[in-house]
Amino acid sequence: MSSVSYFKNAKHFVANPTFNTYISDGDALQYLHKHAATGAMHDSEERYPPPLCHPGTREAVVGRIEAWYVFEIPPEKKIMWVHAPAGYGKSAVAGTISKKLESRTDLDFNPVGATFFFWRTSHERNSPARFVITLAYQFAMSIPELAPHIETAVKRNPMVLNKTLEAQLTKLIVEPFKLLGQLENMPRRLVIVDGLDECINSDQESLVEKHYAEDQERVQARVLNLIHTLQSQRLPLCFLILSRPEPWIKQQIESKSFQTVTEILDLYKVGDHMKDVEIFVRNELARIAEGLDQNPGSDERWPGKELVQSLLVRTRGHMLYAATVIRHIDVAYDDPLQRLKDLLDNHLHSTPGLTHSSPFSYLFELYRQIIRSCPPTNKAIMGEVLEDIVAAERSITGSFTEVHRTLNVLDRLSGRAAGIGIKAIRSLHAVTRLAGSGPRLFYHSSFPEFLKNHPQPVPDVTVDVQKGVGRLLAGCLKTFIPVALNSQVDEDLRFALIQWASLWRDWNPSEDGDYSRQLKVLLSIDLMACFVKDLTVGPDHGISILICTLGLFDPSKNLLVHGISPPLCSPFIEGAVSHLRLSVEKAFLHILQPDVYRSHREVLYRYHETAWPSFFMLMACYVFETWRQHPTGIASIVLALKTLRLEQEELYEQFEHKLSSSFRTLEILQPEATNIFRLVRKDGDL
Repeated sequence: MSSVSYFKNAKHFVANPTFNTYISDGDALQYLHKHAATGAMHDSEERYPPPLCHPGTREAVVGRIEAWYVFEIPPEKKIMWVHAPAGYGKSAVAGTISKKLESRTDLDFNPVGATFFFWRTSHERNSPARFVITLAYQFAMSIPELAPHIETAVKRNPMVLNKTLEAQLTKLIVEPFKLLGQLENMPRRLVIVDGLDECINSDQESLVEKHYAEDQERVQARVLNLIHTLQSQRLPLCFLILSRPEPWIKQQIESKSFQTVTEILDLYKVGDHMKDVEIFVRNELARIAEGLDQNPGSDERWPGKELVQSLLVRTRGHMLYAATVIRHIDVAYDDPLQRLKDLLDNHLHSTPGLTHSSPFSYLFELYRQIIRSCPPTNKAIMGEVLEDIVAAERSITGSFTEVHRTLNVLDRLSGRAAGIGIKAIRSLHAVTRLAGSGPRLFYHSSFPEFLKNHPQPVPDVTVDVQKGVGRLLAGCLKTFIPVALNSQVDEDLRFALIQWASLWRDWNPSEDGDYSRQLKVLLSIDLMACFVKDLTVGPDHGISILICTLGLFDPSKNLLVHGISPPLCSPFIEGAVSHLRLSVEKAFLHILQPDVYRSHREVLYRYHETAWPSFFMLMACYVFETWRQHPTGIASIVLALKTLRLEQEELYEQFEHKLSSSFRTLEILQPEATNIFRLVRKDGDL
């Protein structure tokens, strides 16, 4: 009997000592789906409603793309790069192309092979870690004949999902395509990659700083190289890339290797932007006018030719400007005509020197006018709420994507009554999302950029983001004070567990007294209990303990002292650093206790495959850092694992398998780290 038959129907079977994982036929694509960044797909719930071009607009650029992509005949250049500055509707163009192609009823196949929409504040969409996996999963869905070969690749070696992106590309995409044969007879599928400049390789997926840390220039170049590799394999694919014209992206696209295979399209130069904006503005104003009581007997269409023309001049053909104005005036509680007049009148009194200081100064001036138009009684608290939102926006994920719930949590942590925040920024509905869900609290990234660069946008409003960071950090630490191992985790505590270390890292205390006060609070907290909650509560957690672990034994990188001026020899600071280090160690050792590990294993296993970072990723990172910086400290971990193996051998074997997998994922191949298993299995004491 063939040895393979023993495992024909096995699911996630673990066989020592090689720890091979076997996946049954029905599980392969589901396994791939678990690791994919599903929110990055063009039709995902996370992106709903997706940005689309307004009817009748951007027809020139959409037509150019459609003329380039012809599925029957391969284009001379299989890559098209569409670039434009922020706010010119690149994502709307990408969404419109995918929608138009998918809606074609004259075809018996889906022309859209795969899509990936990067987004800098979404943890699974701002990193390349899931890029190849996500494309492969979509190819399996959109090209039925390809699915069995991708399934086979996953079943043959499930650990391919932990390999380098380049290895994943070969095993999950290139080789399955090659197995089809006669690729020249297949229709060309389009792969759309939007927002390449939003791929920044966030901390959330850079689990081992030494190995995985890449700045955004390098990581964006890596994605481009992956795309170039695919096009070089003569696969039936074309690639549409959309991004801002960042210098490093432009340099690579114009390099010799890309030049011969890439068509470049400058969105700013294609089509009549003024005409597009005019169509949008007139249609939206007509929609608003339908709900107004027009003056009887008036022949002039609301709001009048002069105002419309004035608005069009102000937009300079910038669709984001026009859309922001429309959102600002489209309110039920005020007069849209008066709000429009106020905006246009205030333009005449714009801030001296600002209008011509940068390419987007006129957009920033619009933001000033919107803030200036808010009720005076709200402005002080409005500035405070904006400070909190900008301070926390980068890390808001998971359960905190519903706007009202997020703002209520920020209210409570900052000492405000829940509901105050949403009321304070209600007048900013043109630039902030006041309803719905998703990883964005602002309609466009240019608004928080404006606030960071202009901390006093108008004389009576101040937005000091550092104040928001300090205020939320203090609120998080205050939330930790009563936490014990048996505490329940509510929304405020969940947020604090996710955010506090990121906030501390970003915090620049204005006075030494602020720093000392927060250290005293930290010393009063049962950090071990907080870390245990962080590790076991579910997805989107573990970021704080990750930040604490990196540099845990290195004073120059330790979270509590990094960037702080007081001397490291201070007993007070040394005590806080020791408290942090011991708390991390005790948290891992607590979870490794046989009874505790058994009670949490379902959560730990479930999120091992779907969450970044998982418990096993964090454990691997901690073991690695301990081996590197504090080798004598490894003894307590080995002893805990020996106990787990002695009392729960099956659980230990599963643990070793998952930790080994995490070592490979993090590219931790040093024998000093991986030899921990040999020490655990060694008889006798250390």
